[in-house]
Amino acid sequence: MPFRSPYPAGAIPDVPLFDFMFGDIASRANDTALVDAPSGRSLTYNDVKSKSLAVAAALARRGLGKGEKVAIISPNLPEYVLTVHGTIRAGGTITTMNPLYTEAEVHHQLEDSDARFFVTTPDLLAKAKSAAAGTHVQEIFTIGQIEGATPFEALTSDTGVAPDVPINPAEDVAAMLYSSGTTGLPKGVMLTHRNLVAALTQTNNLLGEGMNRSLLVLPVFHIFGFHAITNYDLSQGGTVVMMPRFDMEQFLGHIQNYNIERVCLVPPIILGLVKSPLVDKYDLSSLRLIFSGAAPLDAELAAACEKRIGCKVRQGYGLTETSPPVCGHPAEGDKVRHGSVGPLVSNTEAKLVDLSTGDEAAPGQPGELWIRGPQVMKGYYNKPDSTAITIVDGGWLRTGDIAVLDEDNWITIVDRAKELIKFKGLQVAPAELEAVLLTHPAIADAAVIGVPDEEAGELPKAFVVKKDEITAEEVMAYVASQVAPYKKIRLLEFIEAIPKSPSGKILRRVLRDQERARSAAAILDS
Repeated sequence: MPFRSPYPAGAIPDVPLFDFMFGDIASRANDTALVDAPSGRSLTYNDVKSKSLAVAAALARRGLGKGEKVAIISPNLPEYVLTVHGTIRAGGTITTMNPLYTEAEVHHQLEDSDARFFVTTPDLLAKAKSAAAGTHVQEIFTIGQIEGATPFEALTSDTGVAPDVPINPAEDVAAMLYSSGTTGLPKGVMLTHRNLVAALTQTNNLLGEGMNRSLLVLPVFHIFGFHAITNYDLSQGGTVVMMPRFDMEQFLGHIQNYNIERVCLVPPIILGLVKSPLVDKYDLSSLRLIFSGAAPLDAELAAACEKRIGCKVRQGYGLTETSPPVCGHPAEGDKVRHGSVGPLVSNTEAKLVDLSTGDEAAPGQPGELWIRGPQVMKGYYNKPDSTAITIVDGGWLRTGDIAVLDEDNWITIVDRAKELIKFKGLQVAPAELEAVLLTHPAIADAAVIGVPDEEAGELPKAFVVKKDEITAEEVMAYVASQVAPYKKIRLLEFIEAIPKSPSGKILRRVLRDQERARSAAAILDS
């Protein structure tokens, strides 16, 4: 039987995202909304709203139509937020990119998303301009002055009136972030206004109220940083202190200097907090909550972090396809089970499905976690076949993760049915790396899996069948030259043949099982 959230079901406001977040800010108009951590530069809520409306007016005057895309590739900066909400307020759709993407990766997303405008920074402009060639992009804006692009200030200083675009919250797409889903190459995840508004109400179960100052170190291009942190905190009237890039000493200094109360992190950073001697140099007493997501957090690591930092450490689980909240440790009370990802958020139901039979898993047995709720995406952009594989009859979204339930319906993720690799919380699609490998003339066949790693979570490992003589170092360098750094092949093994099904599908589970057996044997021998 499907199981439901323990939280009371609530009505989801039927309003556009911008109106939900900024419709009435009178009580906090002069409060600080955003801070650029390195410089201390800040924007009030009135600044954020008025400048976002100016961006909306400027984009509309340039011809941005309802549902058309504005792409952004930038580190965490206050202007990122203005781009997002200016685009959405104009009736457009924002699509975000990792600044580490190669030119080819940027070009693919611009082309796939049909982006019409592009926002970047001066140091990324050369890559952005080259990547935009041959796409629908008609104008590039830079956050800062540089020859060859329109300064972002031209948008924020626009004196026009933002158009009143009719929005159907349940159908109109506000954001399109990219995810590999359960398999294949990255796809545009269409998140409607209703998806995102629902997710903000549900995130309250996990992060709660009363923590007014958070540090954003996770990237805004990722759904965790984009919505579960930045948009959530702004919807709550909090202050978001933004770090453009992670550095442990600067991170600790910002917690101390800005009296940060909450940080959302990924497990590799939590591992750093446990192990780094730098922690002892800073006063972190203002910190009340560390919330972990994007990758599994080991129970012992969570407990060790709580002991060292002296604050609560909680964990949640979500997907880009679910906007992202699915479940997590409750914000209120002291109930916590490290290793578990907690109960479902409000207005959500789930079931576990036995992959071998397609039936619901027997009580106490593991199964693929299926989710249904108002936060579930509309679908993948221009990918009806992939959408049909992921969202099945009845509106159930297949997560691709294997879970078990305890007696209180708290969820623990125990395995992964999907092929996705998580490197430091970022998605790496095996199919993407395999496609790159197969372009090398000395490689006859290849497969890629993730192997466990204490610091990164998982490392991409390639299994390669040689056509001609080539070294592992040459293969890894070849791949590294064509993908973002976090996607690089970190381990490589030459083998005689790639295991495949009769239909030719790579049997990655066979390779994973071989790796696990090898690791277990090594432990026994040590």
